[in-house]
Amino acid sequence: MTAPWVALREVVEAKTGTMNPSAWPNDPFTYVDVAAVDNKRKTVTGARVLKGAEAPSRARKVMRTGDVLVSTVRPNLNAVALVPESLDGEVASTAFCVLRATPRVLPEYLYFFVRSSRFVRSVCKLATGALYPAVSDARILDQKLPLPDLKAQRRIVDVLLCAQSVIRLRRDIRVKTNQMVPALFFDLFGDSMTNPKGWPVVPLGSLLKLNPQNGLYKHKSAYGTGTPIVRIDSFRDGELSDPALIKRLQLDDEEIQRYGLAEGDIIVNRVNSPEHLGKSVLIPSLAEPTVFESNMMRLVMDRERALPRYIFAALQTNRTRRHFQINAKRAINQASLNQQDLKSLSVMLPPMDKQIGFSRYAEAAATAQTTETAMLKGAEATLESLLVRTFG
Repeated sequence: MTAPWVALREVVEAKTGTMNPSAWPNDPFTYVDVAAVDNKRKTVTGARVLKGAEAPSRARKVMRTGDVLVSTVRPNLNAVALVPESLDGEVASTAFCVLRATPRVLPEYLYFFVRSSRFVRSVCKLATGALYPAVSDARILDQKLPLPDLKAQRRIVDVLLCAQSVIRLRRDIRVKTNQMVPALFFDLFGDSMTNPKGWPVVPLGSLLKLNPQNGLYKHKSAYGTGTPIVRIDSFRDGELSDPALIKRLQLDDEEIQRYGLAEGDIIVNRVNSPEHLGKSVLIPSLAEPTVFESNMMRLVMDRERALPRYIFAALQTNRTRRHFQINAKRAINQASLNQQDLKSLSVMLPPMDKQIGFSRYAEAAATAQTTETAMLKGAEATLESLLVRTFG
């Protein structure tokens, strides 16, 4: 029997309650705004404890355990979360539509519905405002979902929770895998700040085969098809994105040759917000010619003195982060590094046999990281498929 479709407003409480924390200026409360919701994990990860006197004007909506928070701003980002018991009675931003389940529906069923691509597509069509798109609570409550009986909802939720638990497990494993190389670096070579093992310390510039090279600038009109280009958004946690997600642009042969990346090149982000400045990626073997854009800087190592995997690991240390923070040129909401800033970075230089041993382990860890990334993507695709089958 096909489940009936009903509007959200028919299965959630009409009023969920409000309060004004500023009425109690000295009392602490926990505040959840849109930035506190991780739109990848669909959980609250950044709740803040404030005093009533510090309450933003948007801090008004009361949360209860099992409520579903749905961001009404930038609905394409799908910042949604299920309120845990630890936040019962606390305060959410008015930028959320708060869905509180009635006895007709399970809170988890609502939670998975608002994560579905059907729901996201529908509310995005209703959003207004070019620079700050938003949708009203009323529009959210108009959305329709299939409503089987509670036993069927429970079966569906159990399957979806199982798929979600696999994703969380894969993410936890991936985090631990990412920690393997920094842990080995510290164990083998010591703290980069204090150099307790007394390795020689040299400027990075003395280990380069070529001077650092800034990447290619092209107007946005050149983008579309053609040669892949590594940009700031092309890598995360030292790993390149899925090739299908990397942007492309039209280039001539000379540009491809001049800016073409090779296995073992290190790309460093030279312009970004201060907290992300200097993030880097070690280029793996590439399936096709690929270039890098102007906000990046290429390092080519002299492999007789320093191996790329060792130097890439050194770029992730506290010594490097501190060097970048001290030398960054700052502007409003942005910072930059120049070639001399990279060349003057002090690097511990252990003997080549130590670098070789470390690099072999790091390469194995990188392979494991790639495998874990693929398995995580597979788990996420499984959950997405289940959501489509359930909600359309």
